[in-house]
Amino acid sequence: MSAAVWLGLADDDPFGVENLPYCAFGQDRFRWTGVRIGDRILNLAAAEGRGLIEAGGAFLGQPTLSRFMAAGRPVWTRVRERLTELLSAARYRESVEPLLVPVADVRLALPFEVADYVDFYSSLEHATNLGKLFRPDGEPLLPNWRHLPVGYHGRAGTVVVSGTEVPRPCGQRRAGDFGPSARLDIEAEVGFVVGVPSQGAVAVDDFREHVFGAVLVNDWSARDLQAWEYQPLGPFLGKSFRTSISPWVVPLDALDAARVPGPPQEPGVLPYLAAGEHYGYDIGLEVSWNGTLVSRPPFGGMYWTPAQQLAHMTVNGAWTRTGDLYASGTVSGPQIEQTGSFIERTWNGARPVLLDDGTTRSFLLDGDTVAISATAPGPGGSRIGFGEVIGTIGCESAGDRRSP
Repeated sequence: MSAAVWLGLADDDPFGVENLPYCAFGQDRFRWTGVRIGDRILNLAAAEGRGLIEAGGAFLGQPTLSRFMAAGRPVWTRVRERLTELLSAARYRESVEPLLVPVADVRLALPFEVADYVDFYSSLEHATNLGKLFRPDGEPLLPNWRHLPVGYHGRAGTVVVSGTEVPRPCGQRRAGDFGPSARLDIEAEVGFVVGVPSQGAVAVDDFREHVFGAVLVNDWSARDLQAWEYQPLGPFLGKSFRTSISPWVVPLDALDAARVPGPPQEPGVLPYLAAGEHYGYDIGLEVSWNGTLVSRPPFGGMYWTPAQQLAHMTVNGAWTRTGDLYASGTVSGPQIEQTGSFIERTWNGARPVLLDDGTTRSFLLDGDTVAISATAPGPGGSRIGFGEVIGTIGCESAGDRRSP
């Protein structure tokens, strides 16, 4: 399928009709849901109000996507098929074109209400690298790592949309030492958003019935706080101060052509983690530091898949809610230029990176900007764009710089 002809899009536009990512956007005091096509957004509330889309109720006339996400796969599929028709067939141009607004003219908002947030640790390369750095005298992988998707609960209230300033967190850096983090880092990840809630375990093969779509995630991390606090219970203040996500929610259906076989898992997984089809997604990420491309992490090689993560997250009977966000964990490949965190990219500061402006970096300085972008294969040779998740480190620390 080619891009919408009447919109004048190139066949390789990453936001063609093969994609159609959802968003929430505002103008003045109002906020609506929308879908991106090229460099414009279709106002879904207006389209529903004019009878162009039928979503089984007032699902689209909301300030976020949450109610629409809860409607379930039959509604998602029907609306996507109708949007593809509206944005492809020239006969709809007169009705649809007045409802399109330029992306540059709107303020993008958090696209859904984040109900809960879980972060995993599913890249074999990332886990191995951090194990070598944090436990240089021991085995890089802890004994449980190949048996289950390791994760932790984050703070849903500090998940923010791309472009929101990121504070430098304060905390304990070691015994008797309190202050702003001096080793502020990123983690380039892919997040998955629950649409249909569950009251108990979700089978690994039911992943698509519950997950609405995917976003890019930057799990900002204060490595000095993290190293001091994480044993024995894991990440806490070194992570919870901010998590940034991209404003575009790419529907799972847009990623069908990007499905790739999941990696071999040894030892074999327990039955609740065994899928009829073991697959991940061939998503290529790029990380830029103050405009310099410093890394290209490959998501397709992640050891634990999104379906396995959801199954493990609920196997104990935990409920999921519409808007639950779970992130993959840092995406890293086997090469240093494929790492998704700066602690890996600079090997804990021992190998600083040279930026295009001639400066070097080991960890983030105040005023630094990080942009994470991604694309995936689409049908017929097209590309599916995720846009960017961008954050700039503010010059003021989060919290009092003095010891309490």
